[in-house]
Amino acid sequence: MPDDLVVTDGWAIPAGDLHERFSRSSGPGGQGVNTTDSRVELSYDVTRAPARVRARLLDRLAGRLVDGVLTVTASEHRAQLDNRRAARERLAEVLRRAAAPPPRKRRPTRPTRGSQERRIAEKKRRGETKRGRQGRYDA
Repeated sequence: MPDDLVVTDGWAIPAGDLHERFSRSSGPGGQGVNTTDSRVELSYDVTRAPARVRARLLDRLAGRLVDGVLTVTASEHRAQLDNRRAARERLAEVLRRAAAPPPRKRRPTRPTRGSQERRIAEKKRRGETKRGRQGRYDA
C-alpha cells in the first residue's frame, strides 16, 4: 500500500510520512493468531501536517498524541492487508474530524409569544390537575 493517504480533497498524506508496525493480534484464533503479524499500528507525525490545519490538529488531538505522533491500531481482521486498510481508514477519519472547522456559533433566539403563552397555559392546566387531587385521600 505505497499510495498516499487522502484525508480531504485538498489534503493527502504522502506514504513516506506514515509509519506502519506489525505485531501479533490478541484474542481467539489458535495457531493463526500465534504465528502471523496481522495487527497493524499506523503512526503519523502531526507536526508534519500542512500549516493551515496543524494548529487545529495539535489542539484537538492533544490527548491522543505522544510527542506529536498520532497512532491508530487495527486488529479486527485476520489478514494483515485488511488491517492495513482499516488502520488507514481509521487514521484518515480521525484526522478528518480533527481538521474540520469548528461549527458556527449559535445565534441566541427568543421564544415566540405563542410558545410562551402555550407554556403558561400548560402550567396552569397542570396546576389545576394537582389542585384537584388535594384532599382526595383524607380518611
